[in-house]
Amino acid sequence: MGKRKKTGAARTWTQAGFTLLTNSYAYGFLNGVIYDGNLKAICVPGLNCYSCPGAWGSCPLGSLQAVIGSRQFNFSFYVIGFLLLVGSLAGRFVCGFLCPFGFVQDLLYKIPFFKKLRSLPGEKALRKLKYVLLLLFVLLLPALALDAFGQGQPWFCKWVCPSGTLFGGIPLVMLNESLQSAAGWLFAWKVFLLGAIVLLSVAIYRPFCRYLCPLGALYGFLNPVSLHRIRVEESKCTSCAVCQKVCKLDVPIYQKPSSMECIRCGDCVRACPHDALHMGFCQKRESSREAVRKS
Repeated sequence: MGKRKKTGAARTWTQAGFTLLTNSYAYGFLNGVIYDGNLKAICVPGLNCYSCPGAWGSCPLGSLQAVIGSRQFNFSFYVIGFLLLVGSLAGRFVCGFLCPFGFVQDLLYKIPFFKKLRSLPGEKALRKLKYVLLLLFVLLLPALALDAFGQGQPWFCKWVCPSGTLFGGIPLVMLNESLQSAAGWLFAWKVFLLGAIVLLSVAIYRPFCRYLCPLGALYGFLNPVSLHRIRVEESKCTSCAVCQKVCKLDVPIYQKPSSMECIRCGDCVRACPHDALHMGFCQKRESSREAVRKS
């Protein structure tokens, strides 16, 4: 039990460390400005708003929208290659360990609440929203909804992204009087949406990751082929479903170890009473049970 607690704490420290590492431009927070040096040309794995005063790098989702909506570029080998590389190596491990807004949701869920919810009504349909947002707000609208100059907009960043509001929009508005007078209904909408997600995060685990995050959807597509994965040792697994019971996202890992919803947090691995689950880069070959499900 002690080892399991230490492993869980290691994940929390990893999340905190990576959030600090990628958002430690103190001058930006002190002066209400955005870092625009050479490091901003580099994407970080998780959601990390370009406009955050503390951000050193760029969000891959924002970068992808910028390229799609640009008049200068039809395709970015760097952004697409970065997403494919990270996704094929780690899948949604990024969501579980390296995403600052995922870390914020984890902290919010630790706040006591009279009843933690396992799911919301219409859970299956709600989980598909992130794929709709990926297709519509990240891919189609930036490419098709162009202004008079033939330029698209980062629709998801502008209308939805709560991470950008929390780490970028709110700090910049608080630190700049000119922005305070210019903030209008769109900023109010983003703050309202962020507030709703914050409140939901206290009652249900990671509502943004579950229902709305297009980056999680992208990495989820690569979960089944990523090198970092969870494997079931079939000779030990009794299908007791303890892994699903402890999974805050309600994923039946013993049946679907490569589920697109799994964020590789490792709770199931630590809770398995039979030591039948293993997570990492160097694991045994997949079980015949998993192979049959894929065929």
